[in-house]
Amino acid sequence: MPLPPSGPRSTLASLAVIAAICAGAIGALAYTAGWLSPDRLTSTKLVDALAPSNGPVPGYRRNHAKGICFTGVFEANGNGAALSRARAFQTGRHPALGRFNLGTPDPGAPDATVRVRGLGLQITAEDGAVWRTAMINAPVFPVSSPEAFYALLRVPASKAPNAMAAFVAAHPEFAPFGAWAKSPDWTASYAQEPYNGLNAFLLINASGAEQAVRWSFRPQAQAERITPGDLAKRGEAYLEREIIERVAAAPQRWSLILTVAEPGDPTADPSRAWPEGRRSVEAGILVVERIEPEADGPCRDVNFDPTILPDGIRVSDDPFPAARSAAYARSYDLRTAEAKDYPRSAAEAPR
Repeated sequence: MPLPPSGPRSTLASLAVIAAICAGAIGALAYTAGWLSPDRLTSTKLVDALAPSNGPVPGYRRNHAKGICFTGVFEANGNGAALSRARAFQTGRHPALGRFNLGTPDPGAPDATVRVRGLGLQITAEDGAVWRTAMINAPVFPVSSPEAFYALLRVPASKAPNAMAAFVAAHPEFAPFGAWAKSPDWTASYAQEPYNGLNAFLLINASGAEQAVRWSFRPQAQAERITPGDLAKRGEAYLEREIIERVAAAPQRWSLILTVAEPGDPTADPSRAWPEGRRSVEAGILVVERIEPEADGPCRDVNFDPTILPDGIRVSDDPFPAARSAAYARSYDLRTAEAKDYPRSAAEAPR
């Protein structure tokens, strides 16, 4: 076999090849970051837009920063196995890890100032397959696309007169969410909230058949209705104290409901509710058994990325899970790089 040529010319040629490879890699990175297309929505832009006017709080999640961790189990009853071959739907008890939270980038925000409450959840089946999902208590999402959501996040910083009114006029799909958000009919506990996975996902059964669904966890606790004003009187961190006491007294439960789409139901737009009367399947019970410390507890290093799915579940044509996945990864990278700024105990946390 002939030896490769040596000398200055071959060295220059090798350097040229290396330079071309590096240029290609940098170009791909630049495209991903949006440097070559300033109007392209990127995870950096989305996460930056979530920050409050005085900047993000170092060490915390860039959204849903205020919350409390829990551990428990998901008790699958086997009813979901006809829709999905995922082991999590087969009869059995599967470890669960989750986090109740408020939809705010401020970990010290008073409870009564935040309408959106969330549930990040991880279920691990006995075969080790992980299912992660991130849900909120709203019945619909505010807008129909990630680009519209980015525009909504930028409204508070806008200097244009009537910026919110102009946004609503340009995005009529916002009306149902807006009506829900303005309602004074709140609940007095994380345990009393329904948590809705507003995005459509595809379930794949043992035969390979696919079916679009949306899922929600519906509380078994009786709801105590409360106004924001009355909630404020109970303290800035009442929800955290209440769920700690409630779970210490008895485990709390939610029923997993799979709502099955019919032909023509929108799967790419979480701002549009599916019609009433769609078939639903109760697939099991989430049991919250123990509240865990938020500061450096088991949820600290979990990224509740909604695209981490087991075999038997996959994303649909809804663009939001991919956008959320990218934003969550960006948030995770930022907060882990700021670990020194994160409080080591609940007493050090912002209030």
